Amino acid sequence: MLVVVGLSCGFSVSAADLIPTVSVRVLNYSEATPSTVAKAEREAGRILRDAGLKVVWLDCPVGQSTVEATDPCRQPLIPTDLLLRVLSDHSRRGIQYESFGFAVAPALASVYYEHAMSLATLNNAHYEVPIILGCVMAHEIGHLLLGPSSHSECGIMQGQWGRKQVRLIMCGSLHFTVEQSILIRAEVQMRMMLELAQVRTTSSIN
Repeated sequence: MLVVVGLSCGFSVSAADLIPTVSVRVLNYSEATPSTVAKAEREAGRILRDAGLKVVWLDCPVGQSTVEATDPCRQPLIPTDLLLRVLSDHSRRGIQYESFGFAVAPALASVYYEHAMSLATLNNAHYEVPIILGCVMAHEIGHLLLGPSSHSECGIMQGQWGRKQVRLIMCGSLHFTVEQSILIRAEVQMRMMLELAQVRTTSSIN
């Protein structure tokens, strides 16, 4: 079924017309440097772009109460906004060490920086931490868009990563499957349609 939303200016928009786009607000609570996080964002963006999704990254300050009220980081979340936290292992609080992150629907994803570091030195190897961290980011964002029970036997949504997966990561070969990519685009388009409907309702009230 094709969803169509009419706008007040006299034309309609269907899900097929929308370029799937999300905005990700990143909060770094770990010891990862800004350059490490930026490189991880680029890698995660590449993986999600290969799945047909456009990502706008927004690095938000942590622990600052004097930020302007108009700052985008302080605005209420809309359906296509996601929050991504880069956490330290100190904050696990019951989350198993084997988990490199977790996601809470519909909009909160968290990844552990130290776990990415441990994967980078697996079997005394010396892989690039930002690249691995970026793949972990993409994985957890995938859970937000695919649902909690979305681990797969292949690709970036595998639940357990070892030496084989890390090698694929460093080759740029760990991706969402075709089926997952279709579902991701459909989910984001649905969220975008919800935003359009909310704008239309607000405009009608005003």
